[in-house]
Amino acid sequence: MKYIVSYQKPNSHYIDIEFIIDNVNSDTLNLQLPAWRPGRYELGNFAKNVQKWAAFDENGNNLFSKKITKDLWEVETQGNNKIHIKYNYFANEINAGSSYLDDKQLYINGVNCFLYVPDRIDEKCELELQIPSDYTVASGLVETSKHKYLCNDFHELVDCPLIASKTVQHHLYHESGVDFHLWFQGECKPNWELLETDFRKFSKVQIEAFGDFPTKEYHFLFQILTHKAYHGVEHYNSTVILLGPSYDIMNKEGWYEELLGVSCHELYHTWNVKQIRPIEMVPYNYSKENYTYLGYLDEGVTTYYGDKHLFTSGVFNWDQYAKTFNQLLSRHYNNFGVNNYSVSQSSFDTWLDGYVKGTPRRKSSIYTEGALIAFMTDIFILKNTNNKKSLEVVMKTLYQNFAKNGKGVSDLDYKNTIEQLAGVSYDEIYTNFLHGTEDYTTKLKESLNYIGCDLKIEASKNHNEAYLGFTVRYENNKCIVDNIYPNSIAEENGLSINDELIAINGVKINNDLTQWSHYFKADEIALSVKRELGVIEKIKLKGADISYFKNYTIIKTEESENFKIWSK
Repeated sequence: MKYIVSYQKPNSHYIDIEFIIDNVNSDTLNLQLPAWRPGRYELGNFAKNVQKWAAFDENGNNLFSKKITKDLWEVETQGNNKIHIKYNYFANEINAGSSYLDDKQLYINGVNCFLYVPDRIDEKCELELQIPSDYTVASGLVETSKHKYLCNDFHELVDCPLIASKTVQHHLYHESGVDFHLWFQGECKPNWELLETDFRKFSKVQIEAFGDFPTKEYHFLFQILTHKAYHGVEHYNSTVILLGPSYDIMNKEGWYEELLGVSCHELYHTWNVKQIRPIEMVPYNYSKENYTYLGYLDEGVTTYYGDKHLFTSGVFNWDQYAKTFNQLLSRHYNNFGVNNYSVSQSSFDTWLDGYVKGTPRRKSSIYTEGALIAFMTDIFILKNTNNKKSLEVVMKTLYQNFAKNGKGVSDLDYKNTIEQLAGVSYDEIYTNFLHGTEDYTTKLKESLNYIGCDLKIEASKNHNEAYLGFTVRYENNKCIVDNIYPNSIAEENGLSINDELIAINGVKINNDLTQWSHYFKADEIALSVKRELGVIEKIKLKGADISYFKNYTIIKTEESENFKIWSK
């Protein structure tokens, strides 16, 4: 089987794709376009981007075809041994999991746009890119000749995204016997010396943690935009990371920390989720949802170690690491969905609303809750093994015993592995936190105390957050209610999430609600509110004697031996 990719007018954003299927021996042939993609773990209606679709025999004669579902086609083969499918795909979205075409680059995530024959998904296939000869291709695909590639199966084809451009910038570094490629597309001035110094450090620590690297080489594909952007998606031997704005990417006081954070996170995924994979995703089924409870392992543990390895490798100092931990605390305690949906339930339903807020107070975050529980699990194992074993040993065990044997990991496999290594029951964390909605605070404090740290809790400095019970965000110069504390003054008096706040005590709000709220803190506050239906109402609030939203921070209280062992 072979895929040929070309285009005629790049600024129309249409990619032309020819899919050639040989050795056809049936009267009808089904062809599927993916509806679900790894890395995002949710449904995506990619078929809506297909404008033209037709089937032919090898002599160019039309074959009858029809659509069976939104993304499945059936072709009447008429006895032909070789079938050609010609279609196009509208590639005009730029994020870490999309496809995009213009006169500067061809960027493809194959899971968006490549068809497959369901019962032949494991066969080898070829890819040919008919692109300008001066274009360089950044990808983890194996090149057989210029702009031609051979893949072991459809899974490899769509799990190796590519950027083809004559402006892509490249740097290679070697670490622990592995070639690491840094590719930057877009307006950017990479500091290669700084990047290599930091990337080598966390690459080395991660490889040491697992004992080896699962692939021969690895590719960081950076799409750099001129406006603010942040998104990363993991792949078999690569990652696509979308970041912006360009001018802040290499700024050590700005976006550079975010670049390091997402890069270390995505590299850890090379083991965790690309190798250590939920049993429900072995193999992937691209045609429908792939349900799993293991988001806390896939994304939670990855978030924990993505941050921690920057610290233990020396890329981040303690203050930088504590900043990332404090962000987790803030997201956890300000997400009231944690009281309704456990992190395992939230994982199962991730595909429903993806990575947007969705229904208020419905679910928790597999990243945030998973990372905090991973920290508590790490300390749990250390405490019960006299600091001889940790969560890192659990992950290495899953890699050696499951991933390398082609086996998926189940929820109980994870629990059993922890218990075997710790020598005690894991039921408290497993039942109360992974599969329950118990409050984390006591366990978090215990875990932090073990490494000589503590959890500091104080009222928010923002009057409307602390004493009225609501937070806001600013969008297009509008002040929007973003979150409301349950049973707070704000909720009791009728304020709603997504209300637009126009004025406070008759003063127009101009991205300065916090300042005005503090100014009027001793007075009754009257908010002019525009509802989603366009109706303007007035809501009166008087600050409470209690504090609602709080600030949560970790502080180091002592230099302990436990801390030294944990931070190795």
